[in-house]
Amino acid sequence: MTSARAPAAVAEFLAGKRIAVAGVSRHRGQAANAVFQKLVRSGYTVFPVNPKAEQVEGVRCYADLAALPEPVDGVVVATHPNEALDVVRQCAQRGVQRVWFHRSFGQGSVSEEAVLECAARGIEAIVGGCPLMFCEPVDVGHKCFRWWLQRRGRVPR
Repeated sequence: MTSARAPAAVAEFLAGKRIAVAGVSRHRGQAANAVFQKLVRSGYTVFPVNPKAEQVEGVRCYADLAALPEPVDGVVVATHPNEALDVVRQCAQRGVQRVWFHRSFGQGSVSEEAVLECAARGIEAIVGGCPLMFCEPVDVGHKCFRWWLQRRGRVPR
């Protein structure tokens, strides 16, 4: 995806109403959990994915994308980068066409190998940033964060 395409890709990702969040944690306070909670509050049908959890935030958790009870429109990858490629391969098997690799500071969940796999399989990848910087209503903290990252060319590409 080119940076010129990024605003449309973000809008299309958030227009989907069924989203899986890979990498949610049993421990509160993690970035993936914040994404999960915000999407739920915003009216999305959200599926938490973590192979080591039965429940997250009081909601049934799924071991992988193959275990989801219905198709999803997009997947937020909020895993360790070395797990991102496996998530992308699962997306391809499920026919998921949109993936968002979460990243704020540092590497986040971005794996260049996973990004290249998306391109090879025709999956649109949003690389970097966080859905919370775009999912309305955007809180003040994420507005500031988006502004700061945009000035550094890090949201999204």
